[in-house]
Amino acid sequence: LEISSNAYWGIHTARAVANFSLSGRAVKPALVRALAQVKKACCQANRETGCIGEDKARAIMEACDEIIGGGLADQFPVDALQGGAGTSTNMNLNEVIANRAIEILGGAKGEYSLVHPLDDVNLHQSTNDVYPTAIKVAAIHGLRSLAQAVADLQGAFQAKEKEFGAIVKIGRTELQEAVPMTLGMEFAAFAEAFGRDRWRTFKCEERLRVVNLGGTAVGTGIAAPRDYIFLAVEKLREVTGLGLSRGENLCAETANADAFVEVSGILKAHAANLIKIMNDLRLLNLLGEIKLPALQAGSSIMPAKVNPVLAEAAVQVGLKVMANDTVVAEAAGRGTLQINEFLPLLASALLESLDLLTRIDTLLAGHVRGITADEEKCRAYFNRSPLIITALMPTIGYEKATAVVQEFQDSGQTDFRGFLEEKVGKEMVERHLSPYALTALGYKK
Repeated sequence: LEISSNAYWGIHTARAVANFSLSGRAVKPALVRALAQVKKACCQANRETGCIGEDKARAIMEACDEIIGGGLADQFPVDALQGGAGTSTNMNLNEVIANRAIEILGGAKGEYSLVHPLDDVNLHQSTNDVYPTAIKVAAIHGLRSLAQAVADLQGAFQAKEKEFGAIVKIGRTELQEAVPMTLGMEFAAFAEAFGRDRWRTFKCEERLRVVNLGGTAVGTGIAAPRDYIFLAVEKLREVTGLGLSRGENLCAETANADAFVEVSGILKAHAANLIKIMNDLRLLNLLGEIKLPALQAGSSIMPAKVNPVLAEAAVQVGLKVMANDTVVAEAAGRGTLQINEFLPLLASALLESLDLLTRIDTLLAGHVRGITADEEKCRAYFNRSPLIITALMPTIGYEKATAVVQEFQDSGQTDFRGFLEEKVGKEMVERHLSPYALTALGYKK
């Protein structure tokens, strides 16, 4: 096959592009950068063990640094969905790094006598150890970004918790009016859910720190020198700044992808919270108790209509992450014997989820800060609801409370609070329905 003189890839990449014209989506840039970090670490290990010369190693590492920094980004055209357990992506990196290293050494692309994609860049490596290791590196970086985005979102809700702390309202269960509470308490519940997501996201990085780098094809380390195997992960820790460790059983680490399933499950939990809370915000916006920031025109035919579009987008992100979780679990479960052939699909789904959640959380944090409350609307719902009498139950008892509600319903009046004040006294009503009383945990005997 002919390769363009402008291309840094070679024959293996060209064949992969021809073979896998599938999704139209390239491999995630985060995975490309992570794989370049792995290649750099392997090169350092090969240099220190005397397996590769200093000049050649320097050129290879310089080429890796360019890719890690976002350079040569248009040189990775292989489709994200590919057969071969990631071999095509590995070959793509090998060829681009080799050809760029050749240029650094003063040669012309394709002069593989200077730097060879397989004999030099891929020295003592297999797709089966560098590719899953790169997925873990990329995922850890993604988790750290997501943890920060979730923390910002949690903080936005906590700020609203304080701002809305004194606004009394009626709670709702089963989409029906329930007992009184405050709007601040409602937003505190949202913040708490995202607080759990933040902690889970932060902690699950631990599940990805054990890698199989050095195990080569099936985890036995075949065709790699022992000193290189023990040095490779140490160098990867230095390159990435991550607390990585070599697996005690490299065969097990190579054959199994369950760690990715566990992490994806954490992302699914966050997606579930996003869907639930965004739908709650949409309902509160519909009821008029809060007002979401207006972002764009809501209709091409209905003038002045404004829709809760960012909350809707967040729900869609949540659904996509849940779908990706199914993909990750299915791909992990369908690996056979010593490797998992379906890691490209798994990687694409997992990294997409991390990216989508980070992006939507970042957008939502700013959106939530712009939420305003309609205190009068909250109080109107509150005052008309007979269920606010629940707060007086310890004082007046069930039978009297039932009688008061029945009398109110028979009266045809709409202001239950005013009616209640007439029946039991304004001082008692104000004491039991104050923001302080409603946010206290229980009551004092």
